[in-house]
Amino acid sequence: MNKLNKRFDMTAVATDVVMLVVEDKELKLLLIKPKHPELAGKWALPGGMVNPDESVEDSVKRHLLNKAGVKDVYLEQLYAFGEVERDPFGRVVSIAYLALVPDSQRIKLMTTGSYEGISWHPISQLPELAYDHQKIVDYSIERLKAKIGYTNVIKELLPEDFTFNQLMGAYELILGKKLDKRNFSKKIIALKLIKPTKNKSVGGAHRPALLYKFTSKDLKIIEIL
Repeated sequence: MNKLNKRFDMTAVATDVVMLVVEDKELKLLLIKPKHPELAGKWALPGGMVNPDESVEDSVKRHLLNKAGVKDVYLEQLYAFGEVERDPFGRVVSIAYLALVPDSQRIKLMTTGSYEGISWHPISQLPELAYDHQKIVDYSIERLKAKIGYTNVIKELLPEDFTFNQLMGAYELILGKKLDKRNFSKKIIALKLIKPTKNKSVGGAHRPALLYKFTSKDLKIIEIL
């Protein structure tokens, strides 16, 4: 193991969060930029060490609030990443979480003086990531691809009222492929996943479109894809 700047004599536990949003027809990831010289030019997932007196989930919420200004978002524990050499500063096992937000504008991004910056990055154009964070991101995307096929978790990435094109667009961004609109529409309607509102979209270059909302706010197991 790299002994340089080693901080831990025993295995430490950390949390890292893959936070995603659909914006400008892109699936975007929240990243922070460390100041440490060993990580120069690299970006990282928001996260940090778990304190001895807190649960893993409380640690996630603390780091999201302190390092990103984020709270009250959908969170799901994914997997533990424990390769011996994954952290250059010592032996650290990271428990990864997935976070989904419906609108980046509801979050006023902020971070601590330990970081140079914080911003959203398109999944298709990520910068070089620190540690094993690219591996964590790749794993998280694959998990999300699977989960939108058998649950209604896509609701966490959409506003309360949305157009049908927004819904299908979110599926296409996550899956990385185009869907047949007619077949997709039939399936969604048959499942009663969404229902029309009395309102239509306003603004934009296209004619107003009917707005929908999800029939349930609870996470449900439902075969969609």
